[in-house]
Amino acid sequence: MNMQDEIEGLAILVRDLRKHRGLTLDELASRINRSVGFVSQVERGLSRPTVADLTAISETLNVPTTYFYNVSKPRAVDWVTRPDERRTLYYAAGITDVLVSPKLNGGFSMLDSHLAPGASSGEGHLTDSAEQGGFVLEGELTLWLDGAEQAVTLGPNDSFQLPPHSHFRYANLSAQATRVLWVYR
Repeated sequence: MNMQDEIEGLAILVRDLRKHRGLTLDELASRINRSVGFVSQVERGLSRPTVADLTAISETLNVPTTYFYNVSKPRAVDWVTRPDERRTLYYAAGITDVLVSPKLNGGFSMLDSHLAPGASSGEGHLTDSAEQGGFVLEGELTLWLDGAEQAVTLGPNDSFQLPPHSHFRYANLSAQATRVLWVYR
């Protein structure tokens, strides 16, 4: 799949799940503090949500964020993924997440997150019901954890672990690309 196919796949998943949950565009927009126009554009594949937007959508629609990776690609071995078999989400604000886990119904999921220079998860703090952690492969990742006195910047080979329902945000404040292996449980 190419980038536009991936964006359209996400649009269909958001729209269909919203309708299945019996919410109007206005109700979803209100619950995630975004405009109806923005949600409509996401559902038509015209706008990409930020990480914060998609996390808010998943929490509002009562599914894990990994639900939106649920478009299957053919694989030769069901417990292995190769680069051309992976599902990718292209977010606004310079973040691309590649689902590297072979299955979504296991005890955890793994993402290869790519953050362009200046990329961020969005203005507001994220809150996710999943426990999650990460390992910085390249570049720098700055994390803001609600209640922490200051941001923490991690470099290559640094890792972090956040409990479920943490309020946090993250960004690449450096001039080089960042890659993080992100794990959700």
